[in-house]
Formats: sequence, structure tokens, C-alpha cells
Amino acid sequence: MVVVGVQSGSTAGATDRAAGATALPLSTTQRADALRTAQDAAPAAARQIGLGAQEQLVVRDVIKDADGTVHTRYERTYNGLPVLGGDLVVHTAKDGALKGVDKATDAKISVATATTSLKAAPTGSRKVIWAATGKPVLAYERTVTGTQPDGTPSRRDIVTDAATGAELYSHEEIETGIGTSEYSGKVTLGTTKSGSTYSLNDAARGGHKTYDLKGGSSGTGTLFTKSTDTWGNGSPSNRETAAVDAHYGAAETWDFYKTELGRNGIAGNGKAAYSRVHYGNAYVNAFWDDSCFCMTYGDGEGNKKPLTALDVAGHEMTHGLTAATAKLNYSGESGGLNEATSDMFGTSVEFFANNASDKGDYLIGEKIDINGNGTPLRYMDKPSKDGNSADYWSSTVGNKDVHYSSGPANHFFYLLSEGSGAKTINGVSYNSPTYDGSKVTGIGRVKAYKIWYKALSTYMTSTTNYAKARTTTLQAASDLYGASSAEYKAVAAAWTAINVK
Repeated sequence: MVVVGVQSGSTAGATDRAAGATALPLSTTQRADALRTAQDAAPAAARQIGLGAQEQLVVRDVIKDADGTVHTRYERTYNGLPVLGGDLVVHTAKDGALKGVDKATDAKISVATATTSLKAAPTGSRKVIWAATGKPVLAYERTVTGTQPDGTPSRRDIVTDAATGAELYSHEEIETGIGTSEYSGKVTLGTTKSGSTYSLNDAARGGHKTYDLKGGSSGTGTLFTKSTDTWGNGSPSNRETAAVDAHYGAAETWDFYKTELGRNGIAGNGKAAYSRVHYGNAYVNAFWDDSCFCMTYGDGEGNKKPLTALDVAGHEMTHGLTAATAKLNYSGESGGLNEATSDMFGTSVEFFANNASDKGDYLIGEKIDINGNGTPLRYMDKPSKDGNSADYWSSTVGNKDVHYSSGPANHFFYLLSEGSGAKTINGVSYNSPTYDGSKVTGIGRVKAYKIWYKALSTYMTSTTNYAKARTTTLQAASDLYGASSAEYKAVAAAWTAINVK
């Protein structure tokens, strides 16, 4: 892997600190044991952090650092009802002492759950407590399914006030991105042989499988199998070609998570997602669906440009990573941070793969030519070059579509990695500006994505906005490199450079 950027602040002390704050890789059994232990300790944890008698904690994830610090992520219930926006992370030292808590909301929950003055519950809804915004209230949550205008399946989550019927929140759960080897040249694939038949089943990476939907829009599809272990020919007219790109992208993403982030699969449990290619007819998109834990790819305009490029694969699977960690709400500023996280790690997977046919860059979707003129979908060095994304944070940035409100965070990541000003990396020219005209010196992409992952997995919650992202990444930089380190100062400078102060 080629690391681009100035690797500053690499002192022995910083290295030791980074090692101590790095998450330990847990086997599937170790993780299951940690989850059970945390759930057993949940009542004590609830009392320790001052929750009310009607509030209970349900463990969702546990991360253990090398220095003994434990980060336990919980969902919350109130009088038996799920609390949406009630998620939190409890941080404890090796000796069990409380180090801190990060909450999606600081609001006190005091809601009458047994009342007759309620609107009729919508069909298929469940009763919940809505606490993500404003004063916590009793609410109904339901999921409405259908199809979006471009052919993407729709599964919209809607929350309404149980007393007034007013809509409190609505978001699309199908997280769309962009979107043989047509793009990455000849690649090595993980396959399985059974008898005389080979299949696209990567047993070394959790059993990731790649299926052919054959133009369909539902179901799993048909597993790719054949009598030889040679797949695709680089042309979209060969059905295996898109499968090769998707399967390869899944493998590189898995390896990036494990090698660089110490994570055993998307959900951290050693289990693979699966991929579906050839969705619909000339479908110009790709999407992650957490309900099936799978990625789906269309074949693009005229069925000639499958959306299976390497950064697209990394982008889509990272939606699954986000769902398994901070679970950033897919709307407003948190939605922009969700999309930016996928862009950051999609780009990082591309650099990690070090593929000569698809060299790493800070352009999103440059291979799939979705605009028809050779331009990428998004630019991380100056997001506004796409005509829609914001370069800097403003109080209205959360009103944009999440693919465009992601701009400031993408810009932050580029500046933190590479710094401001003009430069050329892997043959691509960049010229990144700053909000205040300041000069930012990058710390290198590796340190940048390790800081972001640390913040995402241990400090961010479902409601994290840009201001909170600054706080959590500074905390992550402090954990990894120290509060007086060059890395910490660079994180602060990069946020200031995009107007998050």
C-alpha cells in the first residue's frame, strides 16, 4: 500500500499510545462472550450512568482496546418500549471505573406510556419513544415499502407522534450509492469447489457469495457456478464480468477492514454479506440493504457500465459498517456523515487494493462514468466541483440530500489526509481550498481513516452532527496519538478549514 501525505507526529510516545488505544481483534466466540458479559452487566451500567428505573439497556456492540478500555454500545428501552435516539456508548477503564458516556440525546425521558388519548396506531406500526430530536414523546414507527423513481426498492421508516399524528421523522432505509474485471483487470478471487463445480463463495472471508439476479428486482438470485475456476472476460456482455468486480470488491473491503481497522467483517462477527449483480434493466445505481445484509448492483446505462467499481463496493459495504456501529441516521447532518463515511472508506479500500488498473484516488465513482462525460460522481478535495455538494459546513447543510451534505466531511478527510493546496497523487491533480484561507498539512490517509474509524466505532451515535463529529474525532486522535500531538492539531485544523469550529 502506498501511503500519500506527510506522516507527521510519529514519535515513540505517540506510537505506544496508538497501540494502547487500538481495538483488539475479537474472534466470533470472544465477541459473543463479550456481548453476553456486557448484557449481564447492563442493569449495573444503567444505574452507574444515572438512568431511571424504567430505563433498560440492550447491548449492541463491545469494543475492547489494548490498554483494557472497554467501549460498550447500547440501545435503550423505556418501560419496555424501544427508545429511538436513545443509543449510547459507555466507556470503562480496565479496572471497571467509568471513563465517560456518549449519548445520542441528553434529554431526560419521562413519558406516559399507558394513556388513552392517542391517535389510532397506523397499520403495521409499533409503539416507541422518539428521543432523537426535541423532548422525548410517545410515538409510532412503521415501515412503508415500495419502489423509488429510479427503480431502487424503497423501505421508508416513518415515525409519528402518538398523541398528534404529526410526522416526527422519515428516512429511506435503502442506502443508495454509486455505482470483469471490467474495472480492475485480472484479479484473484476466493472461490469454493464442490465436486466438479466451482462457485463464487469466498470461504476465507466469511463465506461471501455473489449471485446473479438476471434482471430481477427481488430475491437472492442464482449463485454463480461453473466447471472451471476462470471467470469473466472484462466485457459487460459477459454476465460473469460484473460478478468478478463485485466479488473482488467485497474481498478487498473485507481485507481492508481486517488489516487496517482490526475488524472481523462488516458487523465485526466474522460473517460475510453477499452481493447481487444484474439488478433490473439498465439500473443506474447500487445500494446497500441492511435487512438482507447485502449489496446490489445495477448494470448502468444501456447495461454497459455495471456499478461494480472498487470504490463503489467499498462504499456500499461501509453503509453496513456504519449500521453496525454508530448507526448514523440517514437524514440531515448525520445522514451526510453516513454517506461521507462510505466515501472515505470506499476511497481507502481503493488505495489499499493498490490495483494498477484502478489506482487509488480521491474521486468517487470515476470508473463507472455515470455522468456520461468521464467525470466522477464526487470530488473529495473540492466537493462543490460536482455542482451540488457543499465544500464547507453551514447551518443549512443538513437540508441537502445526504449525498451532498456529505461534502464538508469528505473535504475534511481529504484535508486531514493530504493537506490543502495543489498537488498530484497517482496522476490525478487536486487543489483543495479552505474556508478561512488557512494552510492545512496532512497527516497521511492511514492515520486519517484510523482516527475516523475510532470515532465512528467508539464515540459517534445515531444523532451525531458535524459539531459532534469534530468532538469525537478529536477524542479519537487524543486516544491514538495524544492531545498535544501533531495528529490532534491537524484534526482541529482540518475541521476549522471547513468551518466547523
